[in-house]
Amino acid sequence: MNFSRHDCTVRHFDPFALECLATVVEDGGFERAAQRLNVTQSAVSQRLRALETAAGTVLLERTRPVRPTPAGVLLIKHTKQLRLLRGDLDADLSELGGDAGRSRGEEERISIAVNADSIATWVMDALSPLVQQGLPLEMIADDQDFTLEWLRSGQVMGCITALSQALRGCAVTSLGVMPYVCVAQAEFAKKHAPHGISPQNFASLPFVAFNRKDDLHADFVAQSLGLRHVRLRQRYVPSTEGQLRAALAGWGATALPLPLAQSYLRSGQLVDVLEGKRWPVTLYWHCWSLPSDILKRVSEALVSAAHAKLEPPEA
Repeated sequence: MNFSRHDCTVRHFDPFALECLATVVEDGGFERAAQRLNVTQSAVSQRLRALETAAGTVLLERTRPVRPTPAGVLLIKHTKQLRLLRGDLDADLSELGGDAGRSRGEEERISIAVNADSIATWVMDALSPLVQQGLPLEMIADDQDFTLEWLRSGQVMGCITALSQALRGCAVTSLGVMPYVCVAQAEFAKKHAPHGISPQNFASLPFVAFNRKDDLHADFVAQSLGLRHVRLRQRYVPSTEGQLRAALAGWGATALPLPLAQSYLRSGQLVDVLEGKRWPVTLYWHCWSLPSDILKRVSEALVSAAHAKLEPPEA
């Protein structure tokens, strides 16, 4: 096969311009990006115009907040990969005692997307040793069915999700199963569902969900009651700990990770309103397939902790 000179041309982009692009998107606008990079807003705009000229396409949608175009997403992912490899180099030089080794700054944060329930139960303990060693971690919380979109868009280096299909250029590892239990405050349950949630009363009960994207409660209730589809009266609290506090305050029933709810069930503050039913959610760790020591250590810490804290997946 013959290749022309054009086919073999490798594009070279200004590293600082790439940082400007990533920072504008991360911080939501030009002014905040300029402050973080310690340059003028005009300098950021000029670099981005030059970068768009070099790329031959528009890289940003000038909305509020600013959003990357598909080409912008690719360049931001490339920038974050460069940050990761640069961090590996700095760590290696530091171990050799070289003057070039340095601590990683804010621009080299290790960003991962994690479902809020994992943050509330086991992820903090898993990553704590690495953070204490200086890992500049950024965790982005979202529903487990949507964290993969953060990885797909190049905004994070890895994610914990309920989806198993690997993305191109990424590796996926099964973590285990998080069981959920549907609970309510004891007095609330005694008043509104003395015999538990049933096909006759579920429609009148309020439920506390994470956000409007959270389908777990409807799926849990439907399967437990043998119904094909249910519509629930829902209130929204975008925090696992917030959902727990809402349940304890009598706001309604909610599905919580069993490890988080167990002590409250034992004390009688909360009661199981779906009569021993459990909703299993299998979790997976996805990350870039890069030869990075930093990413490898994060992956190993998460996988090891998950295998110790979560239930093994069913065969």
